[in-house]
Amino acid sequence: MTASVGICIHRDRNSTDKMLNSFKGVRRMIFALLLATVLVPSFAVNAFGITNGQPDGTEHPYVGLADNGQFACSGTLLSPTIFLTAAHCFDPGDRVQITFDPNGFFNTERLSFFGTFHPDPNFCIGCEGGLPGFDTHDVAIVVMESPVPTSVVSTYGQLPMQGLVDTLAMKTEITIVGYGVQNFIRGGGPPQPGAVFTRFFAPSLLIQSNDVIHDEFIKLTANPAQGKGGTCFGDSGGPNLLGGTNIVLAVNSFLTNGNCAGVTYSFRIDTPEALAFIHQFI
Repeated sequence: MTASVGICIHRDRNSTDKMLNSFKGVRRMIFALLLATVLVPSFAVNAFGITNGQPDGTEHPYVGLADNGQFACSGTLLSPTIFLTAAHCFDPGDRVQITFDPNGFFNTERLSFFGTFHPDPNFCIGCEGGLPGFDTHDVAIVVMESPVPTSVVSTYGQLPMQGLVDTLAMKTEITIVGYGVQNFIRGGGPPQPGAVFTRFFAPSLLIQSNDVIHDEFIKLTANPAQGKGGTCFGDSGGPNLLGGTNIVLAVNSFLTNGNCAGVTYSFRIDTPEALAFIHQFI
């Protein structure tokens, strides 16, 4: 039995219960499915954070933290006015606040910028049963109300060439970046999210896949035993960068383990459909 679930992390970092109880609309309905199947070994969960990583500092200044007052996701500034993230993060037309401060919400003096959320109109979550049909067209753009000054962000994420992912070898190095959960506190009950809402990055590796969703998603290892990082709650929309570059291959979309281990899936933006959607705004 396989359950499919989509979540975005709540801004309150103190407990998993508060985070999960913040769902609205369809998020509430699909959360009920998770509650019914939480002991099933395989399910899909949206919205991630970097595990087994390290503080990013100024390494990836174009990666930001976005929130609408209820939910938070990560994303990439592609130009002074265009921010790339995941479609499942917010609702169409939401006004979101974005900061590029590596300390995220914990820097009370952070600069914030505002924009309007535009998901791919073909985005659908839970369209089909199980993992293969869990998610589709999971890409979105935030159009900023005013340009982000170059004094804040002077370099940007770069869009890939069409079909770039299909040319990459197995175990190509990928860098994942985001503001989500970085660890779990264990003991005395279910694991609880630990550090969150600061920008972290970690190395990962591309896993070649013949999954039925490989034309839309890439699969990455999240095995800490191999010194690799993974994604967890709060990293949705954050970039998967081709190792050593600022080229965004995909955006964090979902994982298959509630403890943020195993493998993760990210929505490819090198497909004709994804690039066509993004180029409407650039």
